[in-house]
Amino acid sequence: MTTTTLAALVPALPFLGAVAGLLLGRTAPGFVRPLAVLPPLAALVLAALVAARQGGGRAIDAYTLLTPTGSVPVDLALHIDGFAALVAILVAFVATCVQIYSTGYLRDDPRYPSYAALVSLFTSAMLLVVYSGDLIVLLVGWEVMGICSYFLVGHYWGTPEARAASLKAFLVTKLGDVPFLIGLFALGTDAGSFRITRVLGAVASGGLDHPTLIALLLLAGVAGKSAQFPLHTWLPDAMAGPTPVSALIHAATMVAAGVYFVARLLPVFEASAAAMTVLAVMAAVTMLGSGLAALAQDDIKRVLAYSTIGQLGYMTGALAVGDRGAAVFHLLAHGAFKALLFLAAGAVIHAAGTNSLAAMSRMSHLRDRVPDAFWTMTVALLALAAIPPFSGFFSKESVLGAAERLATGHPGPAPGAAGWIVLVAALATALLTAAYATRLWLLAFRGRGAEAPNHGRQPQTMTVVLWVLAVPSLAFGALAYRALPGWFDGRSLAPTLLTSILGTGLAVVGGLLAYGAWQRAAARAPRVPLGAVAAHPEGDAGLVEAEAIAAHEPAYGDIAGAPDPADPGRLLLGPLYGPAAAGFHLDAVYSALFVRPVLGAASLVRFLDREVVDTYVRGAAALPRLLGAAVRRAQTGNVQTYVSALLAGTVVLTVAVLLVASGA
Repeated sequence: MTTTTLAALVPALPFLGAVAGLLLGRTAPGFVRPLAVLPPLAALVLAALVAARQGGGRAIDAYTLLTPTGSVPVDLALHIDGFAALVAILVAFVATCVQIYSTGYLRDDPRYPSYAALVSLFTSAMLLVVYSGDLIVLLVGWEVMGICSYFLVGHYWGTPEARAASLKAFLVTKLGDVPFLIGLFALGTDAGSFRITRVLGAVASGGLDHPTLIALLLLAGVAGKSAQFPLHTWLPDAMAGPTPVSALIHAATMVAAGVYFVARLLPVFEASAAAMTVLAVMAAVTMLGSGLAALAQDDIKRVLAYSTIGQLGYMTGALAVGDRGAAVFHLLAHGAFKALLFLAAGAVIHAAGTNSLAAMSRMSHLRDRVPDAFWTMTVALLALAAIPPFSGFFSKESVLGAAERLATGHPGPAPGAAGWIVLVAALATALLTAAYATRLWLLAFRGRGAEAPNHGRQPQTMTVVLWVLAVPSLAFGALAYRALPGWFDGRSLAPTLLTSILGTGLAVVGGLLAYGAWQRAAARAPRVPLGAVAAHPEGDAGLVEAEAIAAHEPAYGDIAGAPDPADPGRLLLGPLYGPAAAGFHLDAVYSALFVRPVLGAASLVRFLDREVVDTYVRGAAALPRLLGAAVRRAQTGNVQTYVSALLAGTVVLTVAVLLVASGA
């Protein structure tokens, strides 16, 4: 079988699994779980074979005309270079882990068949984005992911939070997709083709007439899809969906698509120094803002959501300094440990017995209850904090090293100021990341909140997946930084001495600050009595995420005792804690700038339609109606009346004729 055929099967298998799952979900429920797990697993095997054949060498290109357009044709094309080969493995690997984990996590969910099918479709769409060699075909996968995220985030549609979050995710990403679509058309028009190879060839020969405009339009879509400032606000709210969906979105699909798109078309952005500077500023603001916000969140999944936003900021920062190898290296490492963080958080939520908004301040004694989640989440948090020798250290240091080289005068495709912006923001974010990672670990596993009842042993499928993901979280970075340059642009990804010392030192300082603040707060705070638990009110299983795991078991308890007051975030942030916890009120700003004016305009249109247009229409209809009524009154059906009217009319006409004749 040719490599092209294998590559075509990689996105096709999850798609076929999704179709079969939707068709057989009700009629043959026994096939749902195999259809959920086997297609992404087969896609993973095929993606590994494609990567082995590609080997980091010359890109694999194949295309056929999909449709003639009369101007710029659309091709069904594959373009598989080292980036695409490795990212496809990541997507298939994480999707397989999520599907296996979900078989236990959502084992009693009545909507599991549609959920599993949508996860497979989500996976297929991302793989299409990764392998596509034509921008229009890539756009298809890009938009399919958007609609899949809408349905999956709103899986618990019985809750208003899930409905609002799914709608917000869809609308905010579409807000970026509109200029993104315009930018794609402009890029194809300037380059004379939507084929990625021809677009890059046109850029190399200086064939783009409007590089800055095109790059900025494309960045709007990237900001929406990859949750970068200012279009990042949908991602924390998307935590209302099932935790495995969060793992998939944050680790391998959706948010990774924007970063991957810029990496694949980086020469387009490098053609404009202004666009690279905008990208650097966007990355810096995203990193710092998300780090502060994560330090103030109480919900464990929202902490991880803001963490994802910040780590994506690292990736866009690497792209802003022109090093796509460092960006994709961090994308690969982050995919492993962020999937582990979310899936371990799902185990913590299950054990804590809290609702889908899993407040860390209300957790207690979880280390002994979920030892597998404790140890694997510790590994993932150390990788997130970039502590050597965990994978996050090597990938994050590659970003810092790239920014440091540009900032210190090494030639690059971006202004030196962009290097300084990214470097300073990334170092500050390293401190914040270690601080909120330490805070999460302390509150979740050493918390002093009220203790929830024990809900039994977790399914083995959940535990196995956690340990599988722990392996790359621990070992991937040390192995990859030596091997990956040959798959990318050949640029070294090895940590540099200066940035390693600065980054690791700041991470250690951040962790110690969080620990010291936690001890200080704990010394002042009264201990909450254990066992202070009240029964959760009965309701729909979708109202409580843990109840979706055990819908036929007794409802989980909700903690009645006061939350743990030993929150180091309050001490570390001081007066910034409130604004940071509210995401710096960006939603309120957007509501004032966009939502309220749109609602006001809609009210005005409704008034004009009802009071002006409808009045005119009613007036236009009133005259014919009155004339019709008058004519209807003349039609009495009485012959004598008709004869009398005829005679009267004859007399009137006769008199009129005589008068006219006498006057003449």
